[in-house]
Amino acid sequence: MKSNSVRRLASACLCFGLLLGTALVRPVAASEPVADDVQKLADAIDKLIADQWKENSVSPAAPADDSEFFRRVSLDVTGKIPPAADAMDFLESLSPDKRRQVVDRLLEDPGYITHFTTFWRNVMMPEVNADFQVRFLVPSFDSWLRKQLTENTQYDALVKEILTTPLDSGQNNRRNPYQRLGEASPLAFFQAKQIAPENLASATSRIFLGIRIECAQCHDHPFDTWKQEHFWSLAAFYGGIERQGNQGIFGRVRELSDRRELNIPDTETVVQAGYLDGTEPQWRFRVGARTTLAGWVTSPENPYFARTAVNRMWGHFFGVGIVDPVDDFTAGNPPSHPELLDLLAKEFAVHNFDLKFLIRAITASRTYQLTSRKTDERTDDPQLFARMAVKGLSGEQIYDSVAQATGSYRPYNARNPFSFGGNDPRGEFLETFANNTDATTARQTTILQALAMMNGQLVANATNLSQSRSLAAVAEFPGLTTAERIENLYFLTLSRKPRPEEIERLVKYVERGGEKSDPKKSLGDVFWALLNSSEFMFNH
Repeated sequence: MKSNSVRRLASACLCFGLLLGTALVRPVAASEPVADDVQKLADAIDKLIADQWKENSVSPAAPADDSEFFRRVSLDVTGKIPPAADAMDFLESLSPDKRRQVVDRLLEDPGYITHFTTFWRNVMMPEVNADFQVRFLVPSFDSWLRKQLTENTQYDALVKEILTTPLDSGQNNRRNPYQRLGEASPLAFFQAKQIAPENLASATSRIFLGIRIECAQCHDHPFDTWKQEHFWSLAAFYGGIERQGNQGIFGRVRELSDRRELNIPDTETVVQAGYLDGTEPQWRFRVGARTTLAGWVTSPENPYFARTAVNRMWGHFFGVGIVDPVDDFTAGNPPSHPELLDLLAKEFAVHNFDLKFLIRAITASRTYQLTSRKTDERTDDPQLFARMAVKGLSGEQIYDSVAQATGSYRPYNARNPFSFGGNDPRGEFLETFANNTDATTARQTTILQALAMMNGQLVANATNLSQSRSLAAVAEFPGLTTAERIENLYFLTLSRKPRPEEIERLVKYVERGGEKSDPKKSLGDVFWALLNSSEFMFNH
């Protein structure tokens, strides 16, 4: 049975329109978990990780409780904290399989599409963060990505469509397709790389194959086996692309799709298109060079493609890759768990490069479900995965989580995709919280970011009774005790019940009226403190 506070909060939510969206977890009849491919892979993950624990004499951390797990997986899958009602329902559910069930439902939530659209766009178009001109390409690329994720397009098919998208504007085409901003298309991938063969080779290698070959552009790689010829042989697949005019990334493009060679700049050397693994392309009649390249890149037999994809996803969920950095596969940077990396890559390919299958298996593992609390000095090595790493939230996650907590969250399609910087509150907030590192475990809050949370308009509105629907509902709904009001604020922000010592301290503060001798305003103080806590700003 639910406690009185939970029942009263549910009533408050209905009366005040406090919580957006439907509950993800509802009490269901207990059922036996079904052995399936997801669980088999999750069990195999745990065995290989446990073997390393044993070898290193490491005792792993305890399993995360339901509150910690639910908040973590919600942030990882949908990019924001869960609604309070969902957190309460999850804690009340008696289903032994409720963690698998909630992941299934999160993967059908619109937040999954929004969050992973941002994730993959940041992976494929990192130029967005540094080039204002490239930002105008975001709406078209995001629209295309959202469509692929909504349809759960296989990852290999998604990458193949990017690499083979038509580029030739046509000699007689008066309406330049490169200027039709907002139209769903992966063209922006090429435009962001300035449609230059050398830039496209570097991006293809790093993003989809995990190889930082750009160091070999001017000379042989100083720390790896890649030669300058390897780099330009890969770039030669894009050798038929020619920009026309002086319109920069928005200019017309002409492509000779069957051109398969490229001259190394400042030399007389002409190289033929060739694969990085040393095999020769099998050319087919009227099949363009980029199409041939895409077939090799996304092949299940490619030794780099599946491994890079699963390592990148593992890094997203654990904060550190099996190979770390996630796009730096070199002889000098071996995987921490080579057998695990090979297993994940194999199963990913066998299951048709299904991203949702991979997410289900990772989140079903005992390894992912460990607490982040430190219980043993030997769990400090993040690549032992003996406890969950603490991950700093991205600007998007912070903003959307504050909006979720305050009852003002809007879905992606309600925002203006052309808003940048100070043109809208979200854009201004994201400018302040722009990430200065790819490593979520290394994110540090800057002074400006701290000031934005403590004194900025977003949190100021969230903790103002006249602006925040959530706070108003908690403060104004009749019949709740002070302890129950505080409990509701904890569920809204941290997705858990307060501990006894927290309740004791905060009840005294609120009933005393805080600094202004006003119990209602003192609830705003509590809400402010929770939104500014390290527990709110990090994923544990």
